Amino acid sequence: MHRTRKAATAARTARLASCALLATVAALAGCDRGTSDSPDETATGPNGCPAVHARAQEAVTRAQRSDIPWRGPTSGPAAVSGRTIVYVAQTMTNPGVAGAAHGVQDAARTIGWNVRVIDGGGTPAGIQAAMSEAVALRPSGIVIGGFDPDSTAQQTARANEQGIPLVGWHAVPEPGPSRQPDLFTNVTTRLQDVARISAQWIIYDSHGRAGVVLITDASIPFARNKSDLIRKDLASCQGVRLLSVENIPIPDASTRTPQQISSLLSRFQDRWTHSVAINDLYFADAAPAFRAAGEKGSGPPFNIGAGDGDPSAFQRVNSRQYEAATVPEPLSLQGWQIVDEFNRAFSGRPHSGYVAPVHIATAANSQGATTWDPSGYREAYRKIWGK
Repeated sequence: MHRTRKAATAARTARLASCALLATVAALAGCDRGTSDSPDETATGPNGCPAVHARAQEAVTRAQRSDIPWRGPTSGPAAVSGRTIVYVAQTMTNPGVAGAAHGVQDAARTIGWNVRVIDGGGTPAGIQAAMSEAVALRPSGIVIGGFDPDSTAQQTARANEQGIPLVGWHAVPEPGPSRQPDLFTNVTTRLQDVARISAQWIIYDSHGRAGVVLITDASIPFARNKSDLIRKDLASCQGVRLLSVENIPIPDASTRTPQQISSLLSRFQDRWTHSVAINDLYFADAAPAFRAAGEKGSGPPFNIGAGDGDPSAFQRVNSRQYEAATVPEPLSLQGWQIVDEFNRAFSGRPHSGYVAPVHIATAANSQGATTWDPSGYREAYRKIWGK
């Protein structure tokens, strides 16, 4: 390992150890952490963007809180009986898509509905076939699970014509209803918030001096928009350099990511201090290449997943194995929210308007957790549904 990597790792480890001794989040805010992309500057060297760094530190400290009370809906229509939901998944190998699907199944058992999951396999033809099958089943509602509804425009139009409500999960960039395409609502955290806090974590963690690799899937509009926003937010700090943007389709991640990581390590060497990916799964696939190159799991490069925070991502974060942080979607909660949104649609009521807050999980604050969800949502939805 190069001298800069050794110095950065030692400095960061010392700071994290100091932070771990403090009992409160407020105390955590006072523990500056960082790395450097120059052999002549240590982690405690000159800050690349003092004002931006200060704002990033404040935002990251706030997002690291785990004791977030339930601020979602507490009233709504009682459960409608005898409904069947079809969850069309972009691919069940995407942990976020799968996690939300499991949340839908869990909530459906509580409310008394049936759920069928159809896997699109991550290809345009597979997703179109899955959506065609879903519409042909004439269910009570269809979930657009992690893909662009415009890629299944004919099937979506048929569902609309038949009066089948559509609820998206990461289907369009913004939460809430959509008219083009016609969705009753789209369940997601705010794309801008996830992108911004991911970039702010890098600015904070690097003390405003970083060399960053960004990994995205440009075939998914949601992912492409997220990575574009991350680029914009990283550019707010003049000490942060975007070294490369890697476009790796999620279905190809297991085969392409290790090759790309090896190439990037050879190309950038010590200049590469941080990575951010639109989905945690890339770092699972990157680990063998990092390991083969002799890079320690605790970094650098320090990696953050800008979604989705599945259990394997938490395991990597907690064990400091090639992922330092994740911005997890509250996947189970979002599955329950999807069911509640359908119940509102079936009852002729408007969507709930709820959007989950962003959160950052690190080894220092996740306390061995394997998922993240705001507390109280199951009790709240059971009460609303009369279950």
